Amino acid sequence: MRTSRTASSLSRRLPAALVLAAVMLAGAGGAGCSGLAPRAAPATNASASPEAAAGPGGSTDPGGPTSAGGTTDSGGTTDSGGTTDSGGTTDSGGTTDSGGTTDAGGTADAGGSADAGGGVEADGPPEPPGYETQPAPCANETSSADDSAGQPSITSGRQVWSFVSAPHLRPMRVAVSTHRSGTAAGQVFVAPYSESAMVGQTGALILDGGGDPVWFRPLPSPGLQNADFRVQTWYDPQTGAAQPVLTWWQGPITPPAAADRRSPSPVGTTGPGGCYYVFDSSYRLRQTVTARNGFHADRHEFLLTRRGTALFLASRAEPADLRAYGGPADGAILNGEVQEVDLATGDLVFSWNVREHVDPAESRVPAAQAWSTGGVWDAYHLNSIDEGPDGELLISSRNMSTVYAVGRAGGEIRWRLGGAQSDFSFGPQASFSWQHDARFRVGNRIGLFDNGCCEQSGGTPGQQSRGLVLQLDLDQRTATVERAYPHRPPVYASSAGSLQGLPDGNEFVGWGQSQYYSEYAGDGRLLYEARMPGENVSDRVVRGEWVGTPYYPPAAAVRRVGGQSVVHVSWNGSTVTRAWQVLAGPDPESLAVVVEHAMRSGFETAVGTGSPGPYFQVRALDADRAVLSASAVVRLDD
Repeated sequence: MRTSRTASSLSRRLPAALVLAAVMLAGAGGAGCSGLAPRAAPATNASASPEAAAGPGGSTDPGGPTSAGGTTDSGGTTDSGGTTDSGGTTDSGGTTDSGGTTDAGGTADAGGSADAGGGVEADGPPEPPGYETQPAPCANETSSADDSAGQPSITSGRQVWSFVSAPHLRPMRVAVSTHRSGTAAGQVFVAPYSESAMVGQTGALILDGGGDPVWFRPLPSPGLQNADFRVQTWYDPQTGAAQPVLTWWQGPITPPAAADRRSPSPVGTTGPGGCYYVFDSSYRLRQTVTARNGFHADRHEFLLTRRGTALFLASRAEPADLRAYGGPADGAILNGEVQEVDLATGDLVFSWNVREHVDPAESRVPAAQAWSTGGVWDAYHLNSIDEGPDGELLISSRNMSTVYAVGRAGGEIRWRLGGAQSDFSFGPQASFSWQHDARFRVGNRIGLFDNGCCEQSGGTPGQQSRGLVLQLDLDQRTATVERAYPHRPPVYASSAGSLQGLPDGNEFVGWGQSQYYSEYAGDGRLLYEARMPGENVSDRVVRGEWVGTPYYPPAAAVRRVGGQSVVHVSWNGSTVTRAWQVLAGPDPESLAVVVEHAMRSGFETAVGTGSPGPYFQVRALDADRAVLSASAVVRLDD
């Protein structure tokens, strides 16, 4: 099968995927992410491999040479309007200063691609308006990262998806074991990785309720991971405009398996080269954000605010004499900082440094850890930020087993929940440890994922992990359990995990270093559960409502099966496609409709026709049968 020029008059030519490749190469030289880059001229057509074209986004050329085989999936995808938002409503304060810059949008693609084989350009929908500047992707976008951080991925077999029309996409298959009525609207957002052999490719993955892929953006190496992948709302404080976006972190992570050998950094920490991505609903890279002041962008949190800023966590190892704590004289403390960057200007508008406010001696992790982690003591391990309606920050420190309420104006700690210096007493079953994902809730409540487990890496399990909602009495300084969500059978997650309160009152739990994710009714009834394959895990798993309208065209491939031509078609990330229309003809200029309306049946749909072709094209149709986009013309080679 080979590609040819399309005869469709429905759309203009897309720029080739070389736009992305050039941007990635330009940004690949440094250890971190680049800032503002000059806007590139429109690219002309060029041949690109599927790996290069996938770039920061997923689907490559709809018409290039494809490998044989592959399976199609079943079940439709859910789509919906709207999105969830996050971030506070108040205004900044804190430090000024800037360093590095963020950018404001761009044209680097996230999902698709124009041409990948044969050197023949594919026509597609008009390119959406570009942003004023073109953001550079993470410097690690084209690198193989540290492949020693993990074993080679398993990219074939029953636990991995494969597609005839998109052979370069090999996401994991999840097993959905429970799916009852009453689950919340929206899709599931997961960023799988593994400390052993990854099943499928690493990358940002959206799944529907049946476990079928909606959008997948594979990474070039199992040594790279994504984290904190979710839907957020981008706010423009000048115009009041808001739009849904996808955000995530990308970089290398020190795997838990490093606990079994001398590691250059503590387990689960992030080092140089990471950054945050913001993608719009057409899967174009809108912005790249990096940490400031010599800190590294941390995988745990990236939060957009209504002020047009981003709050995130950053970390760096700072030299320290650890002998007073039981560590080496030439050691270092892994410090953590909350940073806030203005997304329009790139200025650092606020920062809060945990080492300036919390004594490392309070840590539940002994400084002796540094003897086996390259001299670095991970005393704090900040892992979430939330913002209250008055601008108060809620900051979780895993290795202190403490959640801090911090005032923005002066950075003072207003109260501590849990840990060695807790300001609260706890009711029955209300205490927690090694927690993640602490969030404010209305009515003086706090939600978090209570790991409760494993005093140290390799230690014996303690209390089972659970989602936990606490009621706080701020006057009496007491914390009591409002609702707990344990797993059945018990799960002991030594790290990671998330608890998400959904708009309908349900609770969504990602089980961290366990392979499960679950949704519960407010009263604790299990409504939904799925399990990732192998030893795949995701730091967080969340549900969100997302409408994706890819700027790149659908992908198609055709095979001869018996006496029929079978056209395989997919459109990575489209949530509004409801059906497909197939055209065929003796040459690219003489195509006619041979299948008027074939219902979409999952990520990839196989449509049979008696037409011999040998040229075929597929159109994507919405619920009203309007044409959304058209694939490249593909040829059936006998």
